[in-house]
Formats: sequence, C-alpha cells, structure tokens
Amino acid sequence: MTNKRRSLPVRSLLSAVVGASLVAGCGVLPGSSEGSQETLTVMTWAPEDSKATNMPGMPGMARAYERWINDKGGINGRRLRVITCNEHNTASGAADCARKAVTEKAVAVVGSYSQHGRAFMTPLETAGIPYIGGYGVSQEEFQSILSYPVNGGQPALLAGAGHQLAQSDCRKVALIRPDTLAGDSLPILLNAGLKAQKPNEAADIRAAEDSADYAAQAREALAHAAGGKDGKDKGCVTAALGERTETFFDSFRRLDEKTDKKRRPQISSVQGSISQGLVDRTGGTESLFEGAYVTSWYPVATDPLWAPMRKVIAEYAFGDDSVDPADVGTQTTWIAYTVFTEAVRRVGTEKVTARRIAKVLDTSEGLATGGLTPDLRWRFQDMRAVRGYPRLINGRVTFQVVQAGRLVAQPGQQALDMTETMEQAPTTG
Repeated sequence: MTNKRRSLPVRSLLSAVVGASLVAGCGVLPGSSEGSQETLTVMTWAPEDSKATNMPGMPGMARAYERWINDKGGINGRRLRVITCNEHNTASGAADCARKAVTEKAVAVVGSYSQHGRAFMTPLETAGIPYIGGYGVSQEEFQSILSYPVNGGQPALLAGAGHQLAQSDCRKVALIRPDTLAGDSLPILLNAGLKAQKPNEAADIRAAEDSADYAAQAREALAHAAGGKDGKDKGCVTAALGERTETFFDSFRRLDEKTDKKRRPQISSVQGSISQGLVDRTGGTESLFEGAYVTSWYPVATDPLWAPMRKVIAEYAFGDDSVDPADVGTQTTWIAYTVFTEAVRRVGTEKVTARRIAKVLDTSEGLATGGLTPDLRWRFQDMRAVRGYPRLINGRVTFQVVQAGRLVAQPGQQALDMTETMEQAPTTG
C-alpha cells in the first residue's frame, strides 16, 4: 500500500511535464496533425465505366504514388492521403468531385481528367484549391489562375498532329473529332499546324463521342482524303475521339480495304486516342494502326526517363491492370504528382495549405520533372499569347509512329515546341 501511494505523484508529475511541453510546442503526440505528422489530403478524379472516354489509370497511378511516397516516409515527413472520384464524364459528376475535394479539405487536385472545366473549376477557385496537371482536355484548365497544366493539352497535340501530317506531304486531310464544346477548337489548331508548313485546311467531320457506329463519318473521311486517280495527291485521316478512336478506325478499315492501295490515306491520331495497349489489343504487328502517326506530349514509353515511374507501378500498383506505364493519363498523373511533391518540399516547415501550394507554383523559377517535360513555371512572365489558353506554358510535343506493332519515336523527328504555331492560330476560343 505504501508503494502505490508513493507512485501517484510521480505519474502526475510526468503527465504535467508532458502536457506542458506539448502546450509549449516542444513535442508532438503520435497521430497529431502538427509537424512531421501532418497529413496532406489531395484528390484525383477521372471518368470510369462511362460510355465515352475513361481514364482509370489516373486514379490508379495516384493510389500507387500514395503508397510509394508514404513508404518512403511521406513528403518531408508529411503523410500523403489520396482520395479519388469518378466524374462519370458528366458536368454534374465533375462538380460533385470538386465539391468533395472542398469538403475533404484537399490542398490540391492532382493529375485528373475532365472535359467539364466550367463545372469543376468554380468550386475549386472559390475554395482556393489549385488544380495541378490536369489532362488538358478542357479550356478552363488553360484559363483559371488556379490551374497549373503540365502539358499543352489537346491544343498542342492537334497543332503537333497538323505539323506531323504536313511533314508527311499530306495534301488532303480529314479530321474526325468529338461534337462537343471541347472539340470545337480542334480543327482550328490542326489547321494551324498544317499551315505552318503549307496552306492547307482539314475537313472538319464531327462525331458523337459515345457512338457505337462511325460508318457515316468513315465514308465522308475516305471520300475526302483518298488520293487522286493516280495516287499522287496523298491523303491523311486523323481522329481524336479518345476511346472511340478504335471504333472509328474499325469502320474506316472496312471501307479502306476496298480502296486501291495507292490511294489509301495515311492514318494518324494523338496519344490518349491511340496507345500501345490499343495497338496490342488490335493485333500488334497486324493491327489496323500499323504505320499510324501519333503525336504525344512526352517521350516514348520505352524511354529510360520513365524508369522511376515504371518501378513504382511494378512495386505499388498491386496488379491494378488499369495502371499502364504506356498510358498518357498514367504518365500525366506521375508528372503532376512529381510537381506537387516538389511544391510541398518548397513550402518548407510551414503548414501546407492550398494557398501556400499555389503561391509556390506562382513564384517558382522552375520545377523539374526528371526530363519528361521542360522545367515548369507558371509566373506571369511565363504565360504565352495563345488565344483562349493563357496558362499554356509547355507546348512541347513528340512525334511517334507504330512500327512492327510498337509505338516508337518517328525517325528524323525531334521534339518540337508548338507554342508559336498556336499563337498564330486565328482563334482558339
């Protein structure tokens, strides 16, 4: 009994000392939100299981990144919490995801896909949440002061595709693109790329982005782009329909097989509409995409620069087949999280908030992405005079071709900055 009575004051004294030290800021309890135990919540959204384009690899890559960075001790000791959201390819779905990001107190939305920029940017802007490394399919991503694009989006891809086709001496070009608000600027940008080489305009063929049959569009494209009677007037057909690009070219192939070989058009597309996975799925070396030209934002998927991402996917994606290292959505998400991580590190010892992340991005002289893009900066003086896309700061594209069933760098073509070409477009929004 005597020993028990003597131990009570000791316990009380220890509790008082610990409590006083915590109040004074000299210690942190496990699980506290202060100091090295701070948890950073971010969101990644993308459409899944919709009737149009789906991007499950983007949230899949985000979850793998979360596991990897936390296994390394977090970002400067801060634990990363990734929440994902299915925006269903609808405006209401995109708005719901943005509101969820606000409710969950996300410090950023990172590496996401949505063509409904108006629906998701307003809630983010109201809450001061930066949008880092979106896919680049909506115009608002290149207009909002809280959006930080890591690539040139669809504008750069279409301008690059025009350059690629003009370099191949196409005299007649047909563009099949979504009959959507996001798709309305695509022919203007493709023509800007074509005209950079020679006066030429593409036939603008609109199509429903969720159609199961593109036979009518295929007939129109073939009628426009098939070479002359002697095959001298080379024609090209390019499609940017996301997942439905395969459906279109399947319809086109059935018609094209009946065309004289000398008059058959060159086919082309952009990354995100044609991928290595699509080539593999459609026959590899026997694929209907054999010989197709493809414009991308990034180095070819086999480039050693992607080795760190590939290692993370192999070790932390846990058999998630949606996380394909050759998928441009997966690649964009990796780059976006690389930028976010560097921004957090530059916040230093201060508490990480959405506004502090935005401040770092607004004032940084350059954030490196391991050579996958030029160093990225979004200062006022870095903005370019691309109509409708003032936040476009990286217009670089690469040129690829499907050879022997593999997407490889197009021989004789180097990466090219399409910013000047886009600046010269008559109007893009």
